[in-house]
Amino acid sequence: SIKAPESSSKEDDTMWLTYWVVYGVFCVAESFSDLFLYWFPFYYAGKCLFLVWCMAPVPWNGSQVLYHSIIRPCFLKHHEAVDNVISDISTKA
Repeated sequence: SIKAPESSSKEDDTMWLTYWVVYGVFCVAESFSDLFLYWFPFYYAGKCLFLVWCMAPVPWNGSQVLYHSIIRPCFLKHHEAVDNVISDISTKA
């Protein structure tokens, strides 16, 4: 999913693939922070609003903002190392 938005063919699925990348990063981060955050009042309401913002059909939705400002620069910085690790694992399998 993370490579699909970077491909040369831009179709409607790019928006949803971007959302799924952001949602995946959010789920990983939440798995570590959920033990502390669920104590805060309105945590689940805020989480729901965050996910709705990420899915909103507007150009400034959360998934586009977070992907282009945080996730994409990190991915472009480390994508060769990730590709090498995946290649090594697939050859060993």
